[in-house]
Amino acid sequence: MSLIAFHKFLISTAILFSLGFSIWAFLDYSKSGDPSTVLLAIGSGISAVLLGIYLRHLRRFLGI
Repeated sequence: MSLIAFHKFLISTAILFSLGFSIWAFLDYSKSGDPSTVLLAIGSGISAVLLGIYLRHLRRFLGI
């Protein structure tokens, strides 16, 4: 497995974790109403989107 393929796998895993955490935080916010959990949900959702953009343009970022 090449280093770039492993990097893609690692970033994909981070995207899945971020999305899962965002969903969990939104569900927790709907139960508790705690404003800190909605901030966590928004932050992890934004990080998932940014990681997706990075993954899509990985070759350009790496200069390959």
